[in-house]
Amino acid sequence: MYTLPSLNVEKQYDAIAVLTSGGDAPGMNPAIRGVVRAALRQGIRVFGINRGYSGLIADDMEEMNSSSVSNIVQRGGTILKSDRCEAFKDPAVRAQAAEILRRRGIGALVVIGGDGSLTGAHLLTQETGLDVIGLPGTIDNDIFGTDDTIGFDTAVNTALEAIDRIRDTATSHERHFLVEVMGRNSGFIAVHVGMAAGAEMVIVPERMIEVSRISQELAESRRAGTGSSGIIVVAEGPTPGLTYRLAEQLREHGQDPRVCILGHIQRGGSPTGHDRVLATCMGAMAVSYLQAGYDDIMVGVRNGRILDVPLHDVISFRKGLDPTLLDLALQIHR
Repeated sequence: MYTLPSLNVEKQYDAIAVLTSGGDAPGMNPAIRGVVRAALRQGIRVFGINRGYSGLIADDMEEMNSSSVSNIVQRGGTILKSDRCEAFKDPAVRAQAAEILRRRGIGALVVIGGDGSLTGAHLLTQETGLDVIGLPGTIDNDIFGTDDTIGFDTAVNTALEAIDRIRDTATSHERHFLVEVMGRNSGFIAVHVGMAAGAEMVIVPERMIEVSRISQELAESRRAGTGSSGIIVVAEGPTPGLTYRLAEQLREHGQDPRVCILGHIQRGGSPTGHDRVLATCMGAMAVSYLQAGYDDIMVGVRNGRILDVPLHDVISFRKGLDPTLLDLALQIHR
């Protein structure tokens, strides 16, 4: 499925550490397993840090062995737990974190998380010289430099399964449902779920649609006998309550939609086979890149090839939706 680069061993480590940070994503456990098993095969000790950067600055970590990661690939969430650490934004705290790792003889850190976590990883290596490699672990798939992120496929399939069930009720009661999926600033989940579910409409932050236009299209479909019920997929957007506001505005225009917020259900559950393979490859390659002398990079995938992406680029640029794909998602119901 993936083409992996062939890298020469240029650097040796006695020990490395791994943590998961930010929002949890299905596939983080296979990524942890990939890191641990690959490192142990090379004679490298591995420390698992609990609760992300919060656990790092609290020196909350333990050495892992092969048994530590047995029977975890099918589990959602992360066995190392996760956290959002405001204190890590302080350079002095990052310096303290690097010193904690060095005192333990740990020469490198693998960070699995989203854009905020990878920003912390970049600053840590830039300021302290500690070798750091990031893995894109987020259901939003909004990380620059990689076609796919750990957890995205599972989140799409989880939302799709829920929508397939909601459609039964929508059809039975001849009613439209506004189904909210995650995506504050990114419509990746909404677009992919909307297309896969055959949604009548998709609403994303990248291209909001006027409520009057939505209401008009629903009314025209109902009059034509082609749209007495259906699914409208809505990305949550940057401001809480968007879907409820849309529903209320649609009622003012004569519609009577129902609202279903999928919420954190999209983050949980057993990762798909796709996410397990992707995460395992990325985790193992993180160790290979470290041994090849790389640092301050993210392991990504592009056109089926595992590759390295500078963390500076990852945090400096925004990954946007393919406009052609977005156009297709917005027009496919017509």
